[in-house]
Amino acid sequence: MLAASLAPWFARRGIHYGWVMVGLTFLTSVCSSAAVSLPSVILLPLTQEFGWTRGDVSGAIALMLALFGIMAPFAGALILRYGMRSVVVISAVMVVVALTATTFVTTQWHLWISLGLILGTAAGMTALALSATVANRWFAQRRGLAMGILTAAFAAGQLTFLPGAAWLATTYGWRMAIFPAIVGCGVCAVLYVLLARDWPADIGIAPFGESKVQARPAMAGNAVTISLNVLREAIPTRAFWVLAGTFFICGLSTAGTVQQHFIPFCADNGVTAVRAASFLAMMGVFNFAGTICSGWLSDRFDNRVLLGWYYGLRGLSLIWLPFSSFDVFSLSLFAVFFGLDFVATVPPTVRLAAQHFGATKAPIVFGWAFSCHQLGGALAALATGVSRDAMGSYLPAFLAVGLICLVATMAIFTVPKVRPATVAA
Repeated sequence: MLAASLAPWFARRGIHYGWVMVGLTFLTSVCSSAAVSLPSVILLPLTQEFGWTRGDVSGAIALMLALFGIMAPFAGALILRYGMRSVVVISAVMVVVALTATTFVTTQWHLWISLGLILGTAAGMTALALSATVANRWFAQRRGLAMGILTAAFAAGQLTFLPGAAWLATTYGWRMAIFPAIVGCGVCAVLYVLLARDWPADIGIAPFGESKVQARPAMAGNAVTISLNVLREAIPTRAFWVLAGTFFICGLSTAGTVQQHFIPFCADNGVTAVRAASFLAMMGVFNFAGTICSGWLSDRFDNRVLLGWYYGLRGLSLIWLPFSSFDVFSLSLFAVFFGLDFVATVPPTVRLAAQHFGATKAPIVFGWAFSCHQLGGALAALATGVSRDAMGSYLPAFLAVGLICLVATMAIFTVPKVRPATVAA
């Protein structure tokens, strides 16, 4: 086994193999999330080539995000039941098929099948549950930092690849913009098969921060049963409903509103697609730093307070954007401010899930919360597009979502505070 041979080599150099797993998952998350972000680049070219409205294309995007969310609760259970490597490979192959099929679409139902059905299902098979699984299995300490790094990768793929994709779409056509994500997902699948392992015990080591090798926990039943059983345990708790509800608002504001409609919003204000995508890339750079810092902070401070700040600042930035001048300074300011907060909510949310439901079940609980996140994104993607078609402006949608974020700021403090012993765990 290649991983078993490499683990001692890294250990002699003071590197726990858990960080190798973080690196592999980082690359996988970057490429898979880049694939999910492509609709924001090809939305306008599709309307121009086929004469569809933004609402028409937004419907397929909404289906993708909805299926992404519906699959998310079962992603953690699929990984637990069948192993990370198997799930990652199947997901990557489906992404390649979906993106390739998208380049051949000629009617709306083609787009709904390729971009909506297949890509949404494939993305949901790993989602952030893969990152949560790696962080919780391979780290007893620095779990928040590891989750912060992996969450930053998820957003980095969504944002930093967009300028290149927009340039390819503008220069060579929207179909060429899809090609790099196809190659990237294929390469990551091969690397994951060769180097990744499901548990530290598979290569005879303990999780980072512990000295004792832990046996694999046994969970009976198929993936659906496992996921539903965990949900049944979580439903009676206030913590679950607040985490799921605030994460719904997180998806509403990021995946559905900014990620899918920022470029068209900028186009309405005279900003080209390539330039608008460059500001999304700037968000990705600052999000990378902000999310890693969020992971570091989540290991040290009350995660409810962190989430309260994140949602509050996000809401204010969304309310401000429609009234800005959309010049370089204004968009740069928004990119920095919103970027630092883009997915900084994930590490504290994952950590709260682990504190309330345990490290083994936390990825599944988080999967259900992430399902709400993506359903919020799907609702916002469709509603924002339809609102723009009906009212001729994105202003009402951005104002509404900003105000809803302020509601999340207040709601998060209703989560019960965990005991100090639980926090230390």
